[in-house]
Amino acid sequence: MPALDPFPPLPEVSRKGRFHLRHLRWLICALLLFASTKNYIDREALSVLKPHLQGVLHWSESDYGWIIFAFELAYAGMMIVFGKIIDWLGTRAGFALSMVWWSVASMAHAFASSAFSFGVARFFLGAGEAGNFPASIKAVAEWFPEKERALATGIFNAGTNIGAVLAPPIVVWLTLRWSWREAFVFTGSLGFIWLAFWIWIYQVPRQHPWATAEEIRYIESGSGEAKAPRISWRKLLGYREAWGFILGKFMTDPIWWFYVFWLPSYLAQARGFTLEEIGYFAWIPFLAADIGSVLGGWFSGFLIGRGWSVNGGRKVTMLICALSMPSGIAAVFAGNVWLALALISVSTSAHQGWSANLFTLASDMFPKKDVATVVGLGGAGGAIGGMIIAPLAGYTLQYLHSYVPLFMICGVMHPLAILMVQLVIPKVRRVPELETA
Repeated sequence: MPALDPFPPLPEVSRKGRFHLRHLRWLICALLLFASTKNYIDREALSVLKPHLQGVLHWSESDYGWIIFAFELAYAGMMIVFGKIIDWLGTRAGFALSMVWWSVASMAHAFASSAFSFGVARFFLGAGEAGNFPASIKAVAEWFPEKERALATGIFNAGTNIGAVLAPPIVVWLTLRWSWREAFVFTGSLGFIWLAFWIWIYQVPRQHPWATAEEIRYIESGSGEAKAPRISWRKLLGYREAWGFILGKFMTDPIWWFYVFWLPSYLAQARGFTLEEIGYFAWIPFLAADIGSVLGGWFSGFLIGRGWSVNGGRKVTMLICALSMPSGIAAVFAGNVWLALALISVSTSAHQGWSANLFTLASDMFPKKDVATVVGLGGAGGAIGGMIIAPLAGYTLQYLHSYVPLFMICGVMHPLAILMVQLVIPKVRRVPELETA
């Protein structure tokens, strides 16, 4: 079935005498970066406000765990659906739909007044945000050659950390200046500004009037993909490469969710931070994660550029990141809060370096036409893992009153995951059957 696009692309145009923008792909990457930043501002707002809202609305720890569960449930289900939607509608229209959906859901938090109504708003936020990563990975596959994809992925994925850096000071300031309801309205409304630029700028390379012929040739160099119809979920799940990607996401995404949704609470409950101090300092581990995301993507590309295979470059980088994750275990036992923050920062940085390369495996192994679907399946796997850790964290804190078991889980999952990825995908390569399907 042909792709549907309510914002149809321009036909392929003659480039003679037109305005051209050299290195246009990096402007596209900047759009993806800002979208991921917005995604995580909306996602992080509730965790920043959790200590405050628990006092105002009298939530228990398990209530909060189930609110996060609602987000993960919708995120898991819609990751699969949005992957297909984006492959069907095209990146431009599919991403626009996702942004409108989650921005409205984010603003709807302002009207919630109980754990249940927050859970409903969170459910719809998770459903809309599920389109972000499938669309972004597909855009990277459309606009970047293989050797640059991990770097581009690392850059746009850094937006998740920029969002997590910006959310504490912005949300706390808005809450103290006006109220928590205005904080949700303001952060949610930012998506409509991004939407205007996205609809104006984004096209696939051959249909973009600003793209130079040299850049299009560069993007398509070494692609070697034959045109073929998209394949079904069922057929994709017949490939071990898809399962290796899904397992990697299932085992490690919940660790990131834990840091995103529970770090402000940890700082408040275990380290005695006030709401103002959360605004001042909770962004530090996510700034470190920004650095890790970009460096992780750059380093595997550096190795590949130096003659390493894609398999070696990606996996060595992922191994280094995985072996850095036990710093989180040391953090929970650190007597000094600043040492604890530093060790947590190592973990968040390492996870995002891992994530940039794990995401890129999808475009390394599968054709561009199927990348969003594969990423959607992997994202669903990660969200299912998040569905497990959300109530587990809530009940652990409610009954054991300790973060130690949770940080220990966070420290061991990535080393286990790299073993699983190696077992399931002993060699990263393009799936040959799909290229000629």
